[in-house]
Amino acid sequence: MKKCILVTALVIGLFQSCKQNNEVGVRNQNTGGALGTSYSIISITPEEMDLQQEIDSVFAVINQSLSTYIPESDISRINKGDSSIVVDAMFKEVFELSKTIHHETDGFFDPTVGTLVNAWGFGPGQKISMDSLKIDSLLNYVGLDKIKLDEENHIIKTNPNIYMDFNAIAKGYAIDRLAAMLDAKDIENYLIEVGGELVAKGKNTIKDKFWTVGIDDPEMEGSRATKILIHLEDRALASSGNYRKFRIDEETGKKYVHTVNPKTGYTQQSHTLAVTILAANCATADAYATSFMAMDLDEAFKIVNGNDSLEAYIIYLDEKGETQEFLTKGFKTVVIE
Repeated sequence: MKKCILVTALVIGLFQSCKQNNEVGVRNQNTGGALGTSYSIISITPEEMDLQQEIDSVFAVINQSLSTYIPESDISRINKGDSSIVVDAMFKEVFELSKTIHHETDGFFDPTVGTLVNAWGFGPGQKISMDSLKIDSLLNYVGLDKIKLDEENHIIKTNPNIYMDFNAIAKGYAIDRLAAMLDAKDIENYLIEVGGELVAKGKNTIKDKFWTVGIDDPEMEGSRATKILIHLEDRALASSGNYRKFRIDEETGKKYVHTVNPKTGYTQQSHTLAVTILAANCATADAYATSFMAMDLDEAFKIVNGNDSLEAYIIYLDEKGETQEFLTKGFKTVVIE
């Protein structure tokens, strides 16, 4: 279950030069590439800090544990059938959170859908020609209930061909680990953005403003435009959508969106254009944003209305094909009018 980037880290005035006043803090910025995307980490500290080594270390350990794009990572070796791997604490934490959200979304969040993601041509594995018989066959390898973690932290699969892919939660989790690293250094004001997903703490004390981010308009194909601006304070944000990431079949010309329904095995065609989730941590926001794209709107509304820990902004098409917006009460409070 892979996702496209929907959020632009539009911190107002952030990339303009500003006076670094030690009374309000010094602005540190680290940018680069990781996890197949770009990142930007802004922190405000009493004195200038060089955080690059620690940032690189976080990405390195996340990749070694959870990246399906690295052949010798723990998850890649497990996917190839290596049952001797003892997973680390990060893998265990992501696995257990995935189990929880899998249950809370009635199975729509399912990291074992990676077999189908690959087959549809959206993952690191080999794309195959899909039909109903092949989909039915591959569904035998889908279901997080078919995997467990034993007491020695080995992954046990009911079928060796089951393929795990945590890409719909790992990026958010990496952001949470970066936040934990900054918290351990007693940094109280920062904004972490990786591939459009964010965690914010405190505010931009140099400008005495809350961190401000923009959410993209999902109907602007081929270009980017901001749909709304929000204040982000001590929260995590993740988004998902189908409008930019798709595949065109060379023979039929048919368009396949990248969200795969783990229950049907087919790429999901729905009226939902984009989902943005606010949560206490980015891994949770990441997973729910993806799962809401895989289910019907009514199911997404039911889950978010029954979960006080989530706030949501959903852009969708109604029965007349007109664009509509759904915002929870808590999300409305952070929108900048």
